[in-house]
Parts: sequence; structure tokens; C-alpha cells
Amino acid sequence: MIVKTTEFIKSGTKPAHYPEGDLPEIAFAGRSNVGKSSLINVLVNRKNLVRTSSTPGRTQLINFFQVNQDFMLVDLPGYGYAKVPLDVKRNWRPMMETYLSTRKNLAGVVLILDIRRVPVDEDLQMLEWLRAFSIPPIIVVTKCDKVSKNERAKQSAIIMQRMGLVKEDLNYFSALSKEGKEGIWKRIDMVLAQAALPPVGEPGADAQEEPSADSTKP
Repeated sequence: MIVKTTEFIKSGTKPAHYPEGDLPEIAFAGRSNVGKSSLINVLVNRKNLVRTSSTPGRTQLINFFQVNQDFMLVDLPGYGYAKVPLDVKRNWRPMMETYLSTRKNLAGVVLILDIRRVPVDEDLQMLEWLRAFSIPPIIVVTKCDKVSKNERAKQSAIIMQRMGLVKEDLNYFSALSKEGKEGIWKRIDMVLAQAALPPVGEPGADAQEEPSADSTKP
């Protein structure tokens, strides 16, 4: 993926606020302070497209960005921060569930995990939602420059066991060294390409035709 342009479109909390149109969307989800903003900024080659903050739980809106006029990058609010006000916590679940279950042009979700942390219940819930709504997940493990190789292997095993994943599911990333950037884009490209294919049985699908009776004759 060669990113030429990235433009902020709008923010919202419910379907009436979502951008119109049918551009496919790749959403980014993760625990507060997991490195979501840094990941997005590195992927699109921008320093401050998404503002990073030392205060977890700062993002409370769904933010839409258009990339190359080809697809939308969607920054979802972080979750799991204890000091977020109670009313914000109450609103988070219906806001996320509504977006994930009703957004027809949502092609996939990048689910971000911190290599140093054990996945929390909200991480499991997010993955369960994606599976329930048949949304392809792209699992990205961030902050890999902050641990040794041995610690990475140990923490990866914990993450896989906790989330029910295998080694091939994990995409490692470092905002400092840019490790994993190209691999993550390859996964996103694959998800976008799959979303562009028409469903089996609809016009344009490469459905296999049944052989006619004449075609079986010698």
C-alpha cells in the first residue's frame, strides 16, 4: 500500500453521524494506551494525523479518515481504562456494537494488543464480536521494542492462549523501529481485496457452473 493522501472526514457516535458512501472501511480497536494512535500515524506516514495522548481514554468518538480516496480508516474509542467516567463506559458498548453490527461497508478490524500486557476481558469481547458479525480481524501486537526476544516469545504465548489464537495470527509492530508496517499493510490489502469480491451467487461472482449433459459426452 502506497499512501498518497489521508484526510479527516468526520467524527460521530451513531449511524446518523457516519459518512455517506460505500467506501470500504478498516477500523482500529484496542485498549486505551495500547499504541493505537501511533500505529495509525506510522501506517499513513503522518506524525499527528491521530493525536497521541498520555491520558488514556481521551478518544470518545468514532473518527473517520479517507485514505487515497479508496477506503476509510476508522479510529474507534479505546476501552478498558478504569478512570473513564461511568457514563462514557455505559455508552461505549452500544456505540461499538452498533457500528460493528450495522456498518455494511466495514471490511475488517485491526485489533491491537500490547505485548507487555495480558489481554483483558474487553479484548476478548471485541474478538468475539468480530467473529459473531463475520468481520475479519487483523491482530497487531504493539510496543515490541520495549521487550527482549525471550520476553516477546513468552508474552506471545500468553496472548495466544488467552485469545484463542495461533502464531500466524499475530502481527508484531514497533512505532519506534517501524517493524511490522509492511506486513500489516499486506494484511489490510488482503482484507480490502476480499471485501471487493461479490458474494458467491451474485452477478460477477466466479461461481462454478454445473457441466451440461453434452459436455460429458466423448
